[in-house]
Amino acid sequence: MYQALYRKYRPKTFEDVVGQEHITTTLKNEIAGGKPSHAYLFTGSRGTGKTTCSKILAKAVNCPNQAGGNPCGVCDICRGIEDGSILDVVEIDAASNNGVDNIRDLRDEANFTPAVAKYRVYIIDEAHMLSTGAFNALLKIMEEPPEHVIFILATTEVHKIPATVLSRCQRFDFKRISGDELSGRLQYVAQQEGFALAEDAALLIARLSDGGMRDAISLLDLCSSYSHDITLSTVADAAGVVGQDHLFSLDEAIASRDPAQALAQIEALGERSVDPERLCEQLIGHFRDLMIASSVADPGPLLTCMPSEQEQLKTHAKAFPMGEILYILTVLQDCLGRMAKTTLRKTELEMAAIRLCSPQLSTLPEGILARLERLERALTAGAFPQGGQAPAPLAKEASAAPKAAEEPAGGGGEDLPSPTAEIPPPPTPKEEKVAVPFGPWQQVLERLEQLNGALYGALSGSSAYECEGVLLIDCKNPMFLSLIRDNDYSRKSIRQAVMEVTGRKLRLGPYKPEQYQTKPSQPDPLEDFLNNLSLPQESVEIL
Repeated sequence: MYQALYRKYRPKTFEDVVGQEHITTTLKNEIAGGKPSHAYLFTGSRGTGKTTCSKILAKAVNCPNQAGGNPCGVCDICRGIEDGSILDVVEIDAASNNGVDNIRDLRDEANFTPAVAKYRVYIIDEAHMLSTGAFNALLKIMEEPPEHVIFILATTEVHKIPATVLSRCQRFDFKRISGDELSGRLQYVAQQEGFALAEDAALLIARLSDGGMRDAISLLDLCSSYSHDITLSTVADAAGVVGQDHLFSLDEAIASRDPAQALAQIEALGERSVDPERLCEQLIGHFRDLMIASSVADPGPLLTCMPSEQEQLKTHAKAFPMGEILYILTVLQDCLGRMAKTTLRKTELEMAAIRLCSPQLSTLPEGILARLERLERALTAGAFPQGGQAPAPLAKEASAAPKAAEEPAGGGGEDLPSPTAEIPPPPTPKEEKVAVPFGPWQQVLERLEQLNGALYGALSGSSAYECEGVLLIDCKNPMFLSLIRDNDYSRKSIRQAVMEVTGRKLRLGPYKPEQYQTKPSQPDPLEDFLNNLSLPQESVEIL
């Protein structure tokens, strides 16, 4: 009968355990010195070697031929423990035997001396599943254990173990196995089984297994059934994930603010039966890598990928300010959480893609920070943000005084008035500008609903005025100014709607109530930022 690879290549000695040297060395020294503890607690994520080390420990303390803390593996005791024929080593699944009666039976049996071995060893897997009464019953025998009894508790959720039990155990924390160590072990298994495993394929398996050796070897077993020449595409197809090229294409669409390209990518991957939830998880991992590549000078030790991919990550990371990467991760994490509560997972992912390609729609602090960082980059480079130009003042009166001063003197010099006597101070914009309500604004909004639904929603409840050929829009939505400033399509939509309704071509600008002695509206975050750049305060911004 065929035996799964993760069972076939389960370590038989402490030396075979990968990535847990801080634990195996301690256990070997205790056994070799004849000082094993009466209770151990092994904690860590799944597939890191907790149950494996428990069985090796059970064999090592009972093996008559142990050398250096390792079991010989060939004596009757070692083979009996391996095949389960020796009843002195008992493995209990606490998930299905979690009642107080089960532990009371264990406590009664523990008082009897071993039948064959030196110690009676009780391995309690998933120990956190025990009930409160079961823990109390177990605590009684752990306080005063018989000399021939050893308890080994294994758990993935150590915080659920009572402190009274923890205090009576030697605790060992199993860490996640690194990508290089996983890849090396996978290459060894592939070599022993006689099939080829590409280096990038081994790294992808290591990344997908999330530090668990059992998951990694199980996925390798699945891939070997598909082909004996395991490549990157073989692993991607077997695991139902997408390759790095698709992830890079998606981040390019987000960086270029192209929702059409992002949605097309999601649709194409959906036709290949890629799970939206798995794709969202991969995107989170991808932007996490971009965050690391953008923050660390040498990100190699923190990434599980080929050197060529590391260079590509560094290049793509330059397209995103750090604030935007954090905003993207926030949106994707929220999307992943909502996917667990709905059956429309693809729709959730598409909604997230729209948000990422249109950060001006976001009112989250991370979204505003992302937009501000992009604006700072543009200003540092000597350019205004896309669609933004230096404000063109509407107040022509401000230039009247210099023109009068430039006129040549003529006629009788005695009749020429002095500049201070004749030229009054220029009137303030608040006294001279007159904004007339724009009558067809509601018809413009109705047409805009057909052209650009998102912009129509942002303009809900707004009004408009006209002043010297400029359409001044008064909108209470604080994100409106940034929406038309950052998005060329939004400005074109408004101009098109105005042209179709009125037949006139008007410039666009925000309505500033303080210039017309009206109550000021809520400040916009981007407007405040631009005002701090010493732009003219008395002029109306022309977008």
